[in-house]
Amino acid sequence: MSVEEGTANHGRLLGTVRGPQDVKRMTAEQLDILAAEIRDFLIAKVSRTGGHVGPNLGVVELTLAMHRVFDSPRDRLLFDTGHQAYVHKILTGRQEGFDKLRQRGGLSGYPSQAESEHDLIENSHASTALSYADGLAKAYALRGEKRSVVAVVGDGALTGGMCWEALNNIATAGNPLVIVVNDNGRSYSPTIGGLADHLSSLRLNPGYEKVLDTVKDALGNTPFVGKPMYEVLHAVKKGIKDAVAPQAMFEDLGIKYVGPVDGHDVPAVEAALRAAKNFGGPVIVHAVTRKGYGYRPAEDDEADCLHGPGAFDAETGKLLAVPSVKWTNVFADELVAIADERPDVVGITAAMAEPTGIATLARKYPERVYDVGIAEQHAATSAAGLAMGGLHPVVAVYATFLNRAFDQVLLDVAMHKLPVTFVLDRAGITGPDGPSHYGIWDMSVFGVVPGLRIAAPRDSATLREELREAVAVDDGPTILRFPTGTVAADLPAVRRVGPVDVLAESARTDVLLVAVGSFAGLGVEVAARVAEQGYGVTVVDPRWVRPVPAELVELAAGHRLVVTVEDGVRIGGVGSALAQAMRDADVRVPVKDMGVPADWHPHGTRAQILADLRLTAQDVARDVTGWLSGLDAAPVDPATNGARAQS
Repeated sequence: MSVEEGTANHGRLLGTVRGPQDVKRMTAEQLDILAAEIRDFLIAKVSRTGGHVGPNLGVVELTLAMHRVFDSPRDRLLFDTGHQAYVHKILTGRQEGFDKLRQRGGLSGYPSQAESEHDLIENSHASTALSYADGLAKAYALRGEKRSVVAVVGDGALTGGMCWEALNNIATAGNPLVIVVNDNGRSYSPTIGGLADHLSSLRLNPGYEKVLDTVKDALGNTPFVGKPMYEVLHAVKKGIKDAVAPQAMFEDLGIKYVGPVDGHDVPAVEAALRAAKNFGGPVIVHAVTRKGYGYRPAEDDEADCLHGPGAFDAETGKLLAVPSVKWTNVFADELVAIADERPDVVGITAAMAEPTGIATLARKYPERVYDVGIAEQHAATSAAGLAMGGLHPVVAVYATFLNRAFDQVLLDVAMHKLPVTFVLDRAGITGPDGPSHYGIWDMSVFGVVPGLRIAAPRDSATLREELREAVAVDDGPTILRFPTGTVAADLPAVRRVGPVDVLAESARTDVLLVAVGSFAGLGVEVAARVAEQGYGVTVVDPRWVRPVPAELVELAAGHRLVVTVEDGVRIGGVGSALAQAMRDADVRVPVKDMGVPADWHPHGTRAQILADLRLTAQDVARDVTGWLSGLDAAPVDPATNGARAQS
């Protein structure tokens, strides 16, 4: 049976759901059927668009119970992280939008205030919801409003320090607040750390009844969920014993504890949530779930339970895209090669070993890789300690997430001139994950750090070369940044001037086009287009963009116009830094910097967004030609010995 047939034949109840009130009226039997229909719906829709399928399959019953107990949007439901909010979107009237999930004009892959009054926080970086919840609960208490605040926090998010800072304040304030710990033993990969071990001990306590030994009949009768045999993975507590079951770790914080409860048993979760809602103070509800629950390909995916795949075959779970060499793959392979040669090189990641490529190093040298959980600040300062101990740490995270550790990079690493290499995956505009995940801030934010060197490779060869150069630095930190997706074809340099690669040049020296990182190919194409208008373009890849190479300033002095093109924000970016360096050297050539405006850009494909920002070869060539024409038309300035006035 096809995906379309399965969705049509088994979506009758789901088709009646237009809001949370529709769920509140359903019987227990109907809820079981609805849960199965939601899973079929998720698999059918997300298989076409890509997205976070594994996390959402695991929270179906949990989300149903939440919407039956609480009254959204008056009661505020916060998701940490927001990629587990697809079921919440389905239950709040957004089913139709899933045909264009994470696509231009369609639903965001995270909560979005623009989409629904049921969504509140949308930054989607982990470990923040409890702090939002603390503030909301305090505000409602001060205003005398009887409104519930519910924060759904993954056990992976609890590895982040902000969660524990928030818990300390939540306990002290004592306001009504429900914290649902969605405990599936995973974030992107199996959850790391002492908290994970503690939760595991609770799951495995023989005093709890084992309740995951059968599958509900309604679930087994659906075509795409199938009839998998669910082995007992967790020993959990079904329902509530003594209304509140205190556990030492949370009781010591002054927060009541309920659970563990089977997160796939709607009545059990509902009973726990009602008890927590009526308590009148902060309560933790510990719900044990299975990531990818009910879809065998997700459950069998040991790496990350189909955490966030691209489009895939709904029957098999196999990705539809033709395999290609990714930037991440090149980095991962080269890091292992370097580690083979240098026993002092170690890897660190923040709960993303597979997505960042660090897992490749871990498979060969497990004792030399540290996954610290979702804790980028700790990762940076722990790396500082490793460097102080004589090692060279390579910290691999997404570009957007290193923003969280700016203070640690600045004062704990750079001020001590420590050799730590930060490798930033998904730099620049990344596309469907939207504004919170765009890696457009790093060159601007970290460009102010004294002694920090930033490299932006343009292809596979320069990525390997610049990674080796980075780990060879022994007197300060380095950053290596690259985009997502398929790595660009190698683009050899015509010649090298110091650290700067010249990619194209002509007899005329009208414009120096500085193409940063992955925009190198665009720069060469622009040069060809501008040459058709009779102008000469020198295209260079600075390779190391911070600090600004002196040779780049010298090259700029020999041209009539300098144009920079980068996939980071313009304010404080490469163009801005080069212009300042030119002013300091008294080079009066005008500079035009092209990059990403500092704004919240909507989700869509990378190509769509770059087109919107006029960062295509056609747009850049048109602008460069226009600027050169303007220089030709400018009046002669006697103060510059006959040179034309420059704007």
